[in-house]
Amino acid sequence: MAAKRVSLERAVDLVIETTGGHVRLGLPLGLGKPNQLVNALYQRIKANPQYSLSIFTALSLGRPKASSELERRFLSPFVERIFSDYPELDYLTDLRARKTPSNIEIHEFFFQPASMLGNEHAQHHYICCNYTHAVRDIDARGVNVIAQLVALDAARPGKVSLSCNPEISLDLLPLVEARRNKGETILIIGQSHASLPYMPNDAEVSESIFDVLIDQEELSTQLFSTPNMPVSQQDHFVGLYASTLVADDGLLQIGIGALGDALVHHLLMRHHDNALYQAVLGALGAPARFAEQMTHMGAVDAFKRGLYGCSEMVTAGMLGLMDGGVISRPVLDDADLFRLLEKGRIGEQISLQTLDVLLEEGILSRKLTQPMLDWLNQQGILRERLLLRDGRLNFNVTDAAVEGGKSGTSDVKESGAIATSVVNDIEDRVAREALKEILGDTLQTTLLHGGFFLGPLAFYRRLAGMSDAERSRINMTRISFVNNLLGDERLKRMQRRNARFINTAFSATLLGAGIADALESGQVLSGVGGQYNFVAQAHELEGARSIIMLRAWRQRGGEASSNILWSYGHTTIPRHLRDVFVTEYGVADLRGKTDAECIAAMLNIADSRFQSELLDQAKAAGKIAKDYAIPEQHSNNFPHTLAAVYEQHHAEFPVFPLGSDFTSVEQTLLAALTWLKETLSSKDYLELGRRAIGADAADGEERYVEHLERMGLRDAGSLKEKLYRRLLVAALYATDGAKPVPD
Repeated sequence: MAAKRVSLERAVDLVIETTGGHVRLGLPLGLGKPNQLVNALYQRIKANPQYSLSIFTALSLGRPKASSELERRFLSPFVERIFSDYPELDYLTDLRARKTPSNIEIHEFFFQPASMLGNEHAQHHYICCNYTHAVRDIDARGVNVIAQLVALDAARPGKVSLSCNPEISLDLLPLVEARRNKGETILIIGQSHASLPYMPNDAEVSESIFDVLIDQEELSTQLFSTPNMPVSQQDHFVGLYASTLVADDGLLQIGIGALGDALVHHLLMRHHDNALYQAVLGALGAPARFAEQMTHMGAVDAFKRGLYGCSEMVTAGMLGLMDGGVISRPVLDDADLFRLLEKGRIGEQISLQTLDVLLEEGILSRKLTQPMLDWLNQQGILRERLLLRDGRLNFNVTDAAVEGGKSGTSDVKESGAIATSVVNDIEDRVAREALKEILGDTLQTTLLHGGFFLGPLAFYRRLAGMSDAERSRINMTRISFVNNLLGDERLKRMQRRNARFINTAFSATLLGAGIADALESGQVLSGVGGQYNFVAQAHELEGARSIIMLRAWRQRGGEASSNILWSYGHTTIPRHLRDVFVTEYGVADLRGKTDAECIAAMLNIADSRFQSELLDQAKAAGKIAKDYAIPEQHSNNFPHTLAAVYEQHHAEFPVFPLGSDFTSVEQTLLAALTWLKETLSSKDYLELGRRAIGADAADGEERYVEHLERMGLRDAGSLKEKLYRRLLVAALYATDGAKPVPD
């Protein structure tokens, strides 16, 4: 049955009528939220205190906010250009302003990173769970309304694509159906968006799963995008080392962010310019210091069979690896067929020989059954549906005839269909000729399974602009498939050989625990998401490894500190699941190692400014020998050591390897503003402020006139504006390779 088409306001009315005004709303994470519907419902309930609203979701996306005047001057024009008429979530605006009404609660299991630190409502109502458990926990909260963005295609009547967010929805639908069968009333609403790519395969569902569809052209505003951020020198070396651990003929999962972009860039360089790739590694001294880890886990040569992608989040980088031929290992979603494909018994091209092999393997019998015929249709081996009646195969039958034939309530003549009928014998000459005419062209192989996607606008345009054949090789599907080994385990083990699950953390301990979601105080930065799921899989799958990318140190306000610590009051990945850590200084393989061996390996990839203190802490705790010393080859882990390699091969380390939404002027400004935040202390700011008083108005203007105009500081008049100009020009000189600003 088709979903009912209604207006936005009528949909809100239906929600209130169905729930009595007490709404428990389930929304997908990230891009898939129907913002206009959510805003209209939020404002209706906000204005009526007798109603209540509990929202259950994750990753509520909002425009970036400035934390300083210089950031505001930089961000405002950029945000206006990139986000255009994107409708901000009203509940997020109120949440950020600490103005959430008392009759509304916002529950999330993943935040935009660092966006909710110190926010009491968000921190109080955060739900900590693994991504695969989110469906269970949302359902247990008794959601009575589910809503999400969908894509429609006029050429696919009666069908809807869950597009960017099938991951939780597909797993939630059976639970909703079970509750409905018990008498509960649950409303499912879809809101179409014209710019949302129509994803096929598992993401394509019957329109009938929705009670209501909102299909109004004016609601198709700008999609939320996450612009690619700069990849620093530090990030590049982390990604470079991680790229050496990826095994050919395997699986790849990666996350979002600059470290992921760096990894993608170096995987592409490894594949397309291998001689240069190995030269960079040689200049870094990587083969000499980490040969065992690199050869044991990965390789440094170009990919021959390629990789299969299976990632919770499909990123622009994953798509780049597909376009670049690195993600090129096809898999099938049927274990029997996949086994035969891998053994070379069948090829991707379908022929009568395909049927013969399936007969030889016992997958088909000489006399086909209706379930076998249905299976052949599902796998795309047969293009048309066949009806088995009275020992014969009937061709050119209507859907009604097929359904009637299955139930035994009608036959082909009663359906009014004109059918070709042949004997049901796969070895009969006439039957084979008839079957040959309706064989599919190729098996429906998949290069990439994903749960949800999010990225820059160019990424969405690339997905939408793909041919149907290209897009069909991406299967957006349920999170229980992507993030979990249980269920279809035989198939998953075949697909996920040589798996490399590559994620990030902001800190780690010497004993191998990873910290990625929350601070020591318990304040949540982001969330666990699927990281634990992938780490656990790495320990269950033969040949798999969990690789956590980590910057060895960080700097803020001129103060550097180590991201590798002796201990921390909170962990995301416990040390008993430790596996591989990668920093800009190398690789630490911790699997199966003693505590002392883990400490030594982690010290080898720590920044040398902090190695001695960390080693002393380990010795004081009695966890490593009192006479242990850092090996000489790992005692020169300094940023300036890496900088020499970076300068030698500067062209191989682009700041925006996957492209950028920032103009060239904005890219330079972004580097300068980052330098100000990370490098300058309060004392430095005061000194620059002192210099700014009475400084020549034209100071730096000739070189950076475009930059000053972009920031509205070309004609600085007030003392404050002069200070900002002085700070900015100093930062531009420091980061743009120019001479320092004269006193």
